[in-house]
Amino acid sequence: MGQVYLTGAGPGDIELLTMKAFRVVKEADVIIYDRLANPDILKEAKNGCEFVYVGKEDGRHIMPQDEINETIYQNALKYENVVRLKGGDPFVFGRGGEEAAYLYERNVGFEIIPGITSAISAPAYAGIPVTHRGVAVSFRVVTGHESPHKETSQIPWDNFKTDDTIVFLMGLHNLSKISQKLMEIGKPADYPCAVISRGTTPEQTVVVGTLSDIVEKAKGVPTPALIIVGQVVKLRKQLHWFGQ
Repeated sequence: MGQVYLTGAGPGDIELLTMKAFRVVKEADVIIYDRLANPDILKEAKNGCEFVYVGKEDGRHIMPQDEINETIYQNALKYENVVRLKGGDPFVFGRGGEEAAYLYERNVGFEIIPGITSAISAPAYAGIPVTHRGVAVSFRVVTGHESPHKETSQIPWDNFKTDDTIVFLMGLHNLSKISQKLMEIGKPADYPCAVISRGTTPEQTVVVGTLSDIVEKAKGVPTPALIIVGQVVKLRKQLHWFGQ
């Protein structure tokens, strides 16, 4: 039985891949990868390495998570070195915990290789620090991907009243709801926010606005994208560096 490496591919820029992730990719017998992993990473694999695409995007799943779990397990029975390559970090809304638990229950050895999450790297490439002395002493990372069919939200909106910086991942399709909810809990209409699309890549797009106008300004922005809300957004005027 093989060893599974639940590996973070980072946010997009291939140079942000960790050295450990790079090593296991080069040694892999099979790489099971998702949509958000930079496909150029696969070029570093050895000859004969098998590739299995299990990408997911909003509304379109190549295979459900249960089948992905089983695919990883079946490949561990077949190969010595199995790399599960996941965009960002496996444990930051990456379902890595579910995949690890599935392997544990079946006595398959696994290792977690953290990746640089887009929650901090995409804002950094946009010139927006998630914390800054005198501006923000904390930040919160929240899933922005909630089914519109749910009657009640699992997001504890009332807890965000005093947050310094809030980062919503996978929330572009819910941008209108997010901005409205934040204003309902007391954030002013002119509170700064930004949408960062395809962060850290040459296609990166940054739209800056306020809670009241960000929906209109961000129309047509492609996914994947994140939303960052807070006074730190104003620092982009001084700290914008990527693409200069």
